[in-house]
Amino acid sequence: MTEVENATTNGGATTHRHGFLGERAELVSALLALTVYLTGLALQLTGHGGPVPQALFIAAYAFGGFFTLREALLAVRGGRFQVDFLMLVAAAGAAAIGRWEEGAVLLVLFSLGHALEGYAMGRARRSIEALGALAPRTALVRRGAGAPVEVPVEELAVGDTVVVRPHTRVPADGFVAAGTGSVDQSPITGESVPADKVPVADRAAALADPGAAGPESRVYAGTVNGSGALDIAVTRLAGENTLARVVKLVQDAEERTSPTQRFTERFTKFFVPGVLVLVAVLLAAGALTGEPFADTFYRAMAVLVAASPCALAIATPAAVLSAVGRAARGGVLVKGGAPLEEFGRLRTIAFDKTGTLTEGRPRLTEIEPVHAAGREELLRTAVAAQRLSDHPLAQAVVRDGAGLVQAASPAGVTVSEVTLSGVTVSEAVVSEAAPSEARNLRALVGLGIVAELDGEDVHIGSLAYADTLAGPPVPARLRDRTEELARTGRTTMLVRRGDRWLGTLGLMDAPRPEAAAAVAALRGLGVQRTVMLSGDDQRVADAVGRAVGMDEVRGGLLPEDKVAEVTRLRRTARTAMIGDGVNDAPAMAGATVGVAMGAAGSAVALETADIALMSDDLRRLPFITGLSRRASRIIRQNLWLSLGIVAVLVPATALGLGIGPAVLVHEGSTLVVVANALRLLRYAD
Repeated sequence: MTEVENATTNGGATTHRHGFLGERAELVSALLALTVYLTGLALQLTGHGGPVPQALFIAAYAFGGFFTLREALLAVRGGRFQVDFLMLVAAAGAAAIGRWEEGAVLLVLFSLGHALEGYAMGRARRSIEALGALAPRTALVRRGAGAPVEVPVEELAVGDTVVVRPHTRVPADGFVAAGTGSVDQSPITGESVPADKVPVADRAAALADPGAAGPESRVYAGTVNGSGALDIAVTRLAGENTLARVVKLVQDAEERTSPTQRFTERFTKFFVPGVLVLVAVLLAAGALTGEPFADTFYRAMAVLVAASPCALAIATPAAVLSAVGRAARGGVLVKGGAPLEEFGRLRTIAFDKTGTLTEGRPRLTEIEPVHAAGREELLRTAVAAQRLSDHPLAQAVVRDGAGLVQAASPAGVTVSEVTLSGVTVSEAVVSEAAPSEARNLRALVGLGIVAELDGEDVHIGSLAYADTLAGPPVPARLRDRTEELARTGRTTMLVRRGDRWLGTLGLMDAPRPEAAAAVAALRGLGVQRTVMLSGDDQRVADAVGRAVGMDEVRGGLLPEDKVAEVTRLRRTARTAMIGDGVNDAPAMAGATVGVAMGAAGSAVALETADIALMSDDLRRLPFITGLSRRASRIIRQNLWLSLGIVAVLVPATALGLGIGPAVLVHEGSTLVVVANALRLLRYAD
């Protein structure tokens, strides 16, 4: 039995010990068995009888049966009768009736086939182990005023400053403290384009709360620095970084069995004793019919070989191991065969909106003045007043508005159309010698703000707030435009300075640029229903849903409402829930498969999700969907091939097919199953 089968049947504890030859020991033993068997066969065929061929066949028994006997004894001691046991019984039976050459060929081909399986499965396992080799063993640490010193990564402490030279790997999780450049994050996140990195604004604050550092500053162990030198502040110890967690979770995934794997284990548990009963029946039948005992016994041993479900036992683990390894290389963590198979059968996918389908932060998408000439004043007034507020919408106005305001000479305003994440924005580029500063901010919760600017009160808020103000009412055209923006999902802010209405601003959490294409790709892969679940107002949710191509949109949902919606969807089809792994954890737990977005660096997301997309790139979702569907197809192919071979070989051997041809087909089918599974390692992204 192969290492993968042992890991499966022993609860993950591989019992193989290869000795001083390492993983090659079984292959060397099998080749020795083949050599002495062929030598004995050649002597026998050329008429050189006597004890020499017999001794060589016995040597083939020893070399070919060594590992098989060891595994069979371990299994029997554990109360299990597995394929190894059946093969040994058949070989012993052949020897008992003087068919040493038949028993030898059985053990030679069986051991050779398993050695080749072990080599092939080693490829899949090494593709996973290669993840752990990505992180450097040492790091250059700057401590004090001296030159950087090289230390083992295990000696790094949180807060250390690591120097990452151009074109070298990052040794630890952390954030950029100094320097700029680009980092190839594909080994962790699967992103095809290097990510630009800039220093954090406040090192002390980032060390106190590493999660607050933006993605433009965070780096991960095992990623590759570009052409710029970077100083990295370490935020996680070597054994706790993202790469270490991913490697451990991928290795643990081998122990999480899939539905098909559980079926084959139950099948094998009852099938092996059933085969032994069948052999006993054949022996009894031969005795009743008067057939020579040697012929009856030989046929029974051939049936024993034919019925051994070796290919069936390895069919699913081989596919799961290959698919999990390929997914990890593509920036997706799959926690075992169960979520892999389930995801491959999905027909419905539910998405959270904020941070999943959208970027998770509002953007200033419309600047609508009462008069075209007042665009400059509208933008400057809003930015000046909102600088005093820490509300996310206010910060969006300042961030995007300040980027549009170019301080130069006292010029005018230039208007052009630009696109922010697929949303058309009226861009105002204005200039002023010295921008004014607001003061005395008062926040009115749920309504807006009041601030003082150049001696005048500035009011910024919703239409409901505007209607409560004394003085001139909101102009009809401005009211109509504000209501129109609200109907299309924008959050609106009316701006008034003194007694003058300057205009309205529209903000929106814009869809990710790749969201619509990713949803379309999922539909092409067979996903029949896409649903967006959001806590936002239904109109806002509808706007995003239309932009990305959702089939259904549910807005205004509390966390418990999302759980109820996922439960409703599961009544009709297998359903995945895509979220951030934290706020959406209850809904993800209630889905058939929970998928976390942007899990790199997030211990919570890595632990709670069944599948974790390491980056925020929605294009990873079609990748893992296609890979899961391919894995499910290959698992089914392997299952039917394995059962079909047993169904054909058993009657064939009962009717006279010999042990040699039976074991050749038996081991050949096992190798075909493994080779079919290894195709998943080459799945195209």
